[in-house]
Amino acid sequence: MIDPVVAQSVIDHALFSGADFAELFIEHHQTHNVSLSSSKVETINSGIEFGIGVRLLFGHKVLYGYTNQPDEETLKRIVSTLVVNDKRGRQTDLAPFNLQSNADLHQVARPLSDSSELDSKISFLHQIDQAARGEGDVIAQVQASVLQRQQSIEIFNSFGVHAQDTRHYSRIAASAIAQEGNLQSNGYEAPGALNGWAFSSEFDPQALGRDVAKQALVKLHADACPSGQLPVIIGNGFGGVIFHEACGHLLETTSVAPKASVFHDKMGELIASPVVNAVDDGTLPYAWGSINIDDEGRPTQRTQLIKDGVLTGFMVDYVGGLKTGYSPTGSGRRQSYKFAPTSRMRNTFIEPGDSSLDEMLATVEHGIYAKKMGGGSVQPGTGEFNFAVQEAYLIKDGKIDKPLRSATLISTGPKVLKEISMVGQDMALAAGMCGSVSGAVPTTVGQPALKVDSILVGGGNA
Repeated sequence: MIDPVVAQSVIDHALFSGADFAELFIEHHQTHNVSLSSSKVETINSGIEFGIGVRLLFGHKVLYGYTNQPDEETLKRIVSTLVVNDKRGRQTDLAPFNLQSNADLHQVARPLSDSSELDSKISFLHQIDQAARGEGDVIAQVQASVLQRQQSIEIFNSFGVHAQDTRHYSRIAASAIAQEGNLQSNGYEAPGALNGWAFSSEFDPQALGRDVAKQALVKLHADACPSGQLPVIIGNGFGGVIFHEACGHLLETTSVAPKASVFHDKMGELIASPVVNAVDDGTLPYAWGSINIDDEGRPTQRTQLIKDGVLTGFMVDYVGGLKTGYSPTGSGRRQSYKFAPTSRMRNTFIEPGDSSLDEMLATVEHGIYAKKMGGGSVQPGTGEFNFAVQEAYLIKDGKIDKPLRSATLISTGPKVLKEISMVGQDMALAAGMCGSVSGAVPTTVGQPALKVDSILVGGGNA
């Protein structure tokens, strides 16, 4: 996207000013969004953004600037501005650029660059809406949207790295609200993939609409959730958001390097129940959080984080590796050219175990089945969390009983890891967006159903 001769001149200018490392991150980003509300198309938005990020390192100190002007003069001016307080004699020479040949693990169909697929998307959304409203008159509102984007990147750095990639993202979101008198509840699904609009062929829009409506309906007259220390079975798929938020961030060198993570000095130690195995894997075909290369130009990989309860790996970017001594894992990610990369999750999940859901339920006399998790809050550094349960049921005498409302799970990541006693076989993944110091990036959470022997449950008022 820019001339390698220009990149070479700009990076050499940075090295001449004394930088230990210099990098250019070039991005061309195309988006298309269609949303529907109240049975009508509400928005149709599209756009293109282009920019270049300039990152310099003086030791462990990171200097960063960006522009949407690709000319050599502007880029050198940014470098000169960044180094004004750190300028010194040349420390290193520029290595010759070598364009990497990286395998494309995700051959897409129907990319945004071929067509916006507007008519197909509008039809898909209307089918969601009609099916959801067909579940009953108490469905008061249905909203649905499709986001498709295409991100092309190019990276040059002073080590001689020259890498390119194009990422295709598609995501469908659907929600329904049920209302009767003063009672109100909602249902929500938002699958996504690293793929073109061909991704939509994996879903029946009418089934998706019925699903979110039924989620809302089942909770509308549900009983209040009991509270206290209880055994909880957390459902598969988005249930993995707890591990992602309360544990995953503690395993990124972004928090490990400054010793802001409780796990920073636990490598090789037992930090979870021996039935827990956790992975961060950027190579899963077409998964929402997958990448061919990270935003530093390194090929992605599978990183084992926890094996049989023992901490075996961190997610490491280049700067995190400098600070901790761990090798980079292809985990350097950023939202756009406006952010410097840091260590981030990709597809992070607890691996399948050997228990069935029925076997787990049979061990619980009185507890909660958190079939589908919702959002929550987490305290950075400690992993203390408070997560709402989107869809919950009482477990009574080893069986799923009545639906519940207002269930909340409260604990810490390190504590809940040790309370997991059974892990299921029904592994599933769910798409999400993760925010951190390098912006919001597509990530996947996941797990099979698993049993937590004791966790604090917050309930609603009767």
